[in-house]
Amino acid sequence: MTPIIDFSDVTVSYDGVPALDGVTIAFGGGAIGLLGPNGAGKSTLIKTVLGFNRAEKGRVTIFGLPMPRRAVEVRHRLGYMPEIEVSSPKVSAVAFLMYCGRIFGMSRVDALERAHEVLNYVNLGDSRYRTMETYSTGMLQRVKLAQAILHDPSLLLLDEPTNGLDPDGRIEILDLVRDIASRPDVTVIVSSHLLPDVQHVCEQVVMIDKGRVVHSGAISELTAPRPEFYEVRVRDNDEAFIHAARSAGYECARVHPSNMLLVRTSQDTGVQQLFQIARDSGIQVRHFQPARRSLEEAFLQAMEKE
Repeated sequence: MTPIIDFSDVTVSYDGVPALDGVTIAFGGGAIGLLGPNGAGKSTLIKTVLGFNRAEKGRVTIFGLPMPRRAVEVRHRLGYMPEIEVSSPKVSAVAFLMYCGRIFGMSRVDALERAHEVLNYVNLGDSRYRTMETYSTGMLQRVKLAQAILHDPSLLLLDEPTNGLDPDGRIEILDLVRDIASRPDVTVIVSSHLLPDVQHVCEQVVMIDKGRVVHSGAISELTAPRPEFYEVRVRDNDEAFIHAARSAGYECARVHPSNMLLVRTSQDTGVQQLFQIARDSGIQVRHFQPARRSLEEAFLQAMEKE
C-alpha cells in the first residue's frame, strides 16, 4: 500500500542550518501525532508537505505525487489548520468560509452550502453571521478547523489545534478531530507540544528532535505495561504500607499528585508476598494493576537518547 506521505532521506535547511536532517518517515491512515520541542522541525516538516519548502536532498511524495513539482494538485486534496490566525475580523464566519470555498473552485451555491455544513459541524451555527472580531479564541480555532475541512480533504494537517484554549475548549476541538480521523480514507497529522492532546486523538506518534526522527510507532506500544512495576492504592495509612513494603525488599514510591503508589517487584519479592504484607499490616488494598509507562516518559526517553 502506497503511504499518503513519504519522506526519503529528506534534508531542508535555512541559511545552511538543517531544519530537517536526513528524515525518512512514511505516514499512512488514521491520526498521527507529531511531537517535538520548539525548534525540533515540526513546522518545517508540515511546510515541506505543503510544498512551501524544497528538499535540498532526498525525495518527498504526497499521494504518490512528487513534491514540490505537483504541489498544486496535492493542496487540493489536503486541508491545513495553521497555528497563526487566518480569519478576517470584519467579516462573518460564513462569508469567510464561502470565500475559501471559491478559492478551492467551488461554485457560489456549493461554497455557501458547504460553509453552513461545516459551521454546524464545529458548533458555530448560531454565530455564523457575526463578525469574527466578536469571537472568542475557541470560536476562532473552530473557524480555522472549519476552513481546513471545507473541501472534504483526505489529508488534514493541524498545527497546534488547541493553542490558547481552556480545558473545555481543548476537549471540544480534540473530540472533533478524533471524529474526523475515524472516517475511512482520512489521514490526520496533529503537530503539538501537548502530549495529552496527542494521546487523546492519535494512535500513532512520530517524535522529532533537532531535525531528526528519534522515534515512531504506536502509542499503545510506547505506553505498554512495564514489567515488574505495579500501581497500588491502599485505603488508609499508606505510609505504613510504604515502610512495610520497603522493609520486605520492595521499591516503593508515591506518585504525585495522584496519591498512587508505584511498587517494583522482583523474583525475590513477588506479588503474593505484597498482598501478605498488606494483610499483616491491617491495610486494605483498593487498587492494584500493572503500571504503564506514560507517553511523557517515552517522549523524554527518546529525547535523552537523541
